[in-house]
Order: sequence, then structure tokens, then C-alpha cells
Amino acid sequence: MPIPVIDFSKLNGEEREKTMAEIANGCEEWGFFQLVNHGISVELLERVKKVTTECYKEEREENFFKDSTPAKLLKELVDKKGVEKLENMDWEDVFLLADDNEWPPKTPGFKETMTEYRTELKKLAEKLMEVMDENLGIPKGHIKKMFNGGDEEKAFFGTKVSHYPPCPHPERVTGLRAHTDAGGVILLFQDDEVGGLEILKDGKWTDVQPIPNAICINTGDQIEVLSNGRYKSVWHRVQAMPNGTRRSIASFYNPSYNATIEPAAHLIQKEKNKEVNQFGYPKFVFGDYMSVYTEQKFLPKEPRFEAVKAAN
Repeated sequence: MPIPVIDFSKLNGEEREKTMAEIANGCEEWGFFQLVNHGISVELLERVKKVTTECYKEEREENFFKDSTPAKLLKELVDKKGVEKLENMDWEDVFLLADDNEWPPKTPGFKETMTEYRTELKKLAEKLMEVMDENLGIPKGHIKKMFNGGDEEKAFFGTKVSHYPPCPHPERVTGLRAHTDAGGVILLFQDDEVGGLEILKDGKWTDVQPIPNAICINTGDQIEVLSNGRYKSVWHRVQAMPNGTRRSIASFYNPSYNATIEPAAHLIQKEKNKEVNQFGYPKFVFGDYMSVYTEQKFLPKEPRFEAVKAAN
């Protein structure tokens, strides 16, 4: 069953209503969908592929296999000739790009390209949030305002650059363990050749098919709360693969740590069927949620909501 693919350019034409419905379905039924014709140029995306691949090759690959904890622990496990699997560990090389942290210094054009990419992607995220506002029937700009903790630009926009190298024993370790994302809207530029990303749909793991230059969208825990459960954050994972290095660039439009998150009042007021909010999503400060999430990322999400509910 393929993940929904939506032509975002049709949002501004005669097929707007149909496209809005497709996005609503992607958010409500899947929690994960792919956008094509999203407005980010192929030329820029090709540069992003180039600089991130070069950065990994020149600045990170050797250290991963030589010095990283996953590589060392996997070798130890194999040397013991046991059948155990490496738990609590991901076969992933990863670093974060944000406005105020240090970026890889040696790869030509890396900072210029990724700065331009992040600017374009942030605009796309904000367009998507407006679509979500409209589909949910809440005021335009509501999600963005909540994430900013008011009207100022305080929301966090980070980009996680990951590579999953070929794994000599993929049966012994996961590329990235199953989890839901803590934040808001996640925009993923995934490898168009090496697969491995899967989402949990109707109790079964489903491949997210690689599509050249598509941007994959998934909704995080905060969108689930704001939408009063209409849009669920979805479990996903990355399998370690025996061949090829998987490139994965995930950008997160998340609330400010000081932002207060709760279900949109319009949704609670309109809700005639009380069972829809049977879970009773709490009101909390995002930073408090992140404190819980850091400890429980790979565990069920409902206890995370209960923990911040109990703390307030």
C-alpha cells in the first residue's frame, strides 16, 4: 500500500478543493504523505544532495566506522558469536543544523546551500500549517501562533542531517528505532535510491517509497494535541540496510520551548461527539513535554501525555 503522493501545486488551481481533501486524508488517515511540485527547485535539491553527501564522505564516514558507539558495539556483539540484537542503539550518523549551532566547516558550499534550503523549507512548512488550519476549521495562523507562543517568531526550526551507512549485520541493529516525533510539522527529504523508512499503518509496517525530489510530511505529537486527536502522530522507523548509504534530511517546525500547547478551543467547542476527545489531551508547556520525551522517545506516546497532564 503506497504512501499518498500529493501534487502541492494544484492547491492554487481548479483542483484546490480536491487537493485540500487529499492533504486532510494524509493527516487524518496516514499521518504521513509525500508532496511533489512543492515549489522548491530541483536545482536547489540537487545541491542539497551534493553537499550533504560530500559532507558525510569527507567529514564523517571514516569516524563512524572507526570510532562511533554503534559500530564498536555491533562489532563486539558479532565477535561474541551470539544471536542477540543491539538494543537501545541506532545505526545512524547524525548532526543538527539550527541557526545558533556550529555547522560542518570543511565542505564547500555546505552552509550557503543548506541555509537557502532551510529558508525555502520553512516557508513550505508555514503554508502547510495554514492548510491544516483551514482543514481543521480553526482560524488562519492558529498553529503558527501557538508554536510561537504568541505573535513573535519564537518557534524552533531545526534540520537533522542523517546518513545510514551500509550495515554488515542489518539483522542485529535498527537504523532508527520506532518512535513518533515530539514536535510539530516534519519535512523529510529522503534518499531517492536507498530505502528503509517504514511507517506503522493499521498494525503493519509499510514502506515509504522513494520518489525523486519529493518532500515527505509527517505530523508530530504537538499537531495531534492541537488538532484534538484528528491528526495522529505516526510511528515510524528506519531499517538498517546491507547495501548503500541512505541519506535523510529531516526538518522540524517545532513550538518554542516556552509555548503552551493545548487542543484548539474551536475544535473542543464544536465537538458534539464527546468520544472524539475521550483521551482528553492536556494543556502543557512544550519544554516540559520535551523533558518527558527525551526519556521516553521510543516508548508509547500516551504515557508522555499523561505525565505532562499529571505535572500541571
